[in-house]
Amino acid sequence: MAKTGAAPRRDEAERTLKAERGGVIAAAKLDRLIHERVRLGILSALAANDTLTFAELKGLLKTSDGNLSVHARKLEAAQYVAVVKSFQDRVPRTEYRLTAQGRRALERYLDHLEALIRAARG
Repeated sequence: MAKTGAAPRRDEAERTLKAERGGVIAAAKLDRLIHERVRLGILSALAANDTLTFAELKGLLKTSDGNLSVHARKLEAAQYVAVVKSFQDRVPRTEYRLTAQGRRALERYLDHLEALIRAARG
């Protein structure tokens, strides 16, 4: 993640961590919307791909239809992912993509995790 702006966000996250006792409070401040295995998996997969279908995400994350649907809806409600529903050969097709807001949220989350790791390692 060598994009412009990443270093200042990481520096800010590290300053916050150092100001809080032992990082315990900082760890509790992780974005709870993202800090869940399936939702983090969805965002990570979409960060690496322009779009993915429901079936592709389900296969990548090895989860059930219902579980994936619930988590994808939460990310859609937060405007972290955009969803396009269509039909292909009379079969429903749901396609997901990461929004700019979702990418920023994922980058903030990853910066926070990196700062926690650095703080824990001393």
